[in-house]
Amino acid sequence: MSLGLLGNKIGMTQIFDESGNIVPVSIVKVGPCIITQVKTDLQDGYNAIQIGYGNVSNKSLTQPELGHLQKSNIQPLKYLKEFRVNNPENFKVGQVINVESFTAGQLIDVTGKSCGKGFSGLQKRYNFSRGPMTHGSKNHRGPGSIGMGTSPGRVLPGKKMAGQLGNKIANIKKLKIIQVNSDENILIVKGSVPGKPGNLLSIKASN
Repeated sequence: MSLGLLGNKIGMTQIFDESGNIVPVSIVKVGPCIITQVKTDLQDGYNAIQIGYGNVSNKSLTQPELGHLQKSNIQPLKYLKEFRVNNPENFKVGQVINVESFTAGQLIDVTGKSCGKGFSGLQKRYNFSRGPMTHGSKNHRGPGSIGMGTSPGRVLPGKKMAGQLGNKIANIKKLKIIQVNSDENILIVKGSVPGKPGNLLSIKASN
């Protein structure tokens, strides 16, 4: 397992490839991330690397968070995230990991919070079909029957109904890296990534 990185979505655009085809791309600012803790099977029961991203002032963090980082002489960081690894001995606390750990043409998995779309009905949320619009039908965009009558006489758990759409953790797999810009710490990725511009993303190599 390779170590992932944290970054922010900048936005989407399109670029031309060598053949002259238009490719839709997302631009993601990635890292640099600092290793804040190395967890080993012997000490913690599992192998993992904790990384930090996003410099902030001391005021933004709680005392336990500050103490955790000051123990390793690391500046205050806004986000901390763990990635499981098989070889924790290859990493050390304070090591900086940046966009150079990725290469053009590589496939990555991107995880982040999807755009919140508020309270949505069944057609938009679950692609339900609507009822007839004419001939006196009173069922246009309603849910229809939601269960049986006497037996079992209740709505079964997990029933698809109207409710909040989006604002959930989404994981998009096997996105191709088109370009890596190590000067600006930017990845150009084919396709779309979750959330709005500025959204926090977790990026790791596809298995």
